[in-house]
Amino acid sequence: MLERRPRKDRTEVTFILPADTPPGPVSVVGDFNDWQPGIHTLTPRKDGNRAVTVALPAAGAHSFRYLAAGDYWFNDEHAETQDGVNSRLHT
Repeated sequence: MLERRPRKDRTEVTFILPADTPPGPVSVVGDFNDWQPGIHTLTPRKDGNRAVTVALPAAGAHSFRYLAAGDYWFNDEHAETQDGVNSRLHT
């Protein structure tokens, strides 16, 4: 799931996944972090999910995927579109 919070000069996007699906650590990687795993690792929330918030430039489009343990890459089913094998979101 994706949550967006517009700010004056950026959009804060929160990437949310269930606590154990998939199991183990998960990072969101994309063009906004040069596709580097571990920079934006999802952490547990009080509601039982895990999430990470990333500040992105306003009025832009970004490609991303999730990377879980075991080199398991997957997309976000709540993303607006797909860009090849990547999920795509608009801020």
